[in-house]
Amino acid sequence: MLLKHATLFSFFLLLSWCGRGQARAEFRGVWIATVSNIDWPLSRNNDPAKQKADFIRLADLHKQNGMNVLVVQIRPAADAFYPSSLEPWSEFLTGKQGEAPNPYYDPLQFMIEETHRRGMEFHAWLNPYRAVFNINASSIAPDHVTKRQPDWFLTYGDKRYFDPGNKKAQAFVVSVVRDIVKRYAVDAIHMDDYFYPYKIPGKEFPDDAGYRSSGTSLAKDDWRRSNCDSIIVAIHRVIREERPACRFGISPFSVWRNQSTDPQGSDSQAGVTNYDDLYADILLWLRKGWIDYVTPQLYLEIGHSKIAYEKLLDWWSKHSYGKHVYIGHGIYRAGEANSLKWKNPNELPNQIKLLRETPNVQGSVYFSSKSFEKNYNGWNDSLRNNYYREPALVPATPWLSKGKPTIPQATVTTSGKNQASIEIQSDPKKSASLKYYVIYKGTLETKKIAAILPVSQPLKWTDVLNDQEPSVRYWITAVNQANEESTPVEKKLTRTAQTWTIQ
Repeated sequence: MLLKHATLFSFFLLLSWCGRGQARAEFRGVWIATVSNIDWPLSRNNDPAKQKADFIRLADLHKQNGMNVLVVQIRPAADAFYPSSLEPWSEFLTGKQGEAPNPYYDPLQFMIEETHRRGMEFHAWLNPYRAVFNINASSIAPDHVTKRQPDWFLTYGDKRYFDPGNKKAQAFVVSVVRDIVKRYAVDAIHMDDYFYPYKIPGKEFPDDAGYRSSGTSLAKDDWRRSNCDSIIVAIHRVIREERPACRFGISPFSVWRNQSTDPQGSDSQAGVTNYDDLYADILLWLRKGWIDYVTPQLYLEIGHSKIAYEKLLDWWSKHSYGKHVYIGHGIYRAGEANSLKWKNPNELPNQIKLLRETPNVQGSVYFSSKSFEKNYNGWNDSLRNNYYREPALVPATPWLSKGKPTIPQATVTTSGKNQASIEIQSDPKKSASLKYYVIYKGTLETKKIAAILPVSQPLKWTDVLNDQEPSVRYWITAVNQANEESTPVEKKLTRTAQTWTIQ
């Protein structure tokens, strides 16, 4: 009977918790591009101390701006920002492909730890098919896969690409993903829009021999899409095998198909589309559940004549198939001389307002990190003082969870007249499935996140009490790897005379 009553109490507490004032979950991410040293490292100077300091500075900046996710490019061109037996060290890290950092360190492990220490997620951004960034200028290591397996690759323009129709090449890329998710605590594998490359006018992608030898009965365009489908489903499977709660996200070009081509397409006039030109059938991947989120690159402004932000926002929200949609914002355009509408300080705030009013859209990702360092239109201040002033948890992906966490155990102590300390008792057997603990403070109507405590850090938080308030209430929840929150445990302090009574 006591168990039944306790269960009923937890149920009613959960109803009260969910219905009154709980903080809104929202994905707030920023892309950190390493290719050509766009965002980090600032140069190929092979100075690990400076690389570490610069990354910490970036992580602190984005944390202050209210971000909760860093999307970091760790494999820009069949190379690695981590020690790998499959691919050489990136030239964008050390200046020479295959050359390790000196003094030695593991950049990926370092970045994951620093990101998690701040209560943020780390999404590992991989370019799936680009193998040589520039055939005329790139540093290529003797053991690079293009030299070991030259028949896996095709040259198009000034770049070399894995041949998407080559099954051995596909398997190699999948093995790279398996290696990452097996060895590193990444929260997601993230891929951008570079599947088949963007078309060079007057130049056909040179995969005709592969198409003829494949024996397929499919038309060439359908065969190309099938090649992309097969690697996506293979990556999905290895992620589930190695790290079940790790998500798989794709950031496609803004337009799947134009409505003029397909009734299911968007009200747009894009000269390039995912389906017809990059051979990426994003909607199929969402419908099949092969990916967990999509981040369409809606880099143009509200009211654009051909690819209007508001029209594409609405279209993607209606084609999420139960998975998450995070909008990619092109804030870098504020630094372009001819992007006059992006000079308007209200452009980004208006985009955020629109997406928050749109169903099935759970947040934003910004391209790219250095735009915040330049603080275009004072948007750092807009985010940290207004739109992202209150911290937010990353939206939950319950389809990746085996169940919500159990209610955490916590104690509250007071010292002096105006200090309270909350300490969480973590169960080592359960901590591996948890990401962090969250402490809320306020009333049922106004509670806000006061602290996020990663499980790898000391689970103690100190608060300054207001001696003018008669009482203060805290709620503590546990959050698992799929970002699902537990039922809260509540702690209340009531002021009596010159002391606080803990209830």
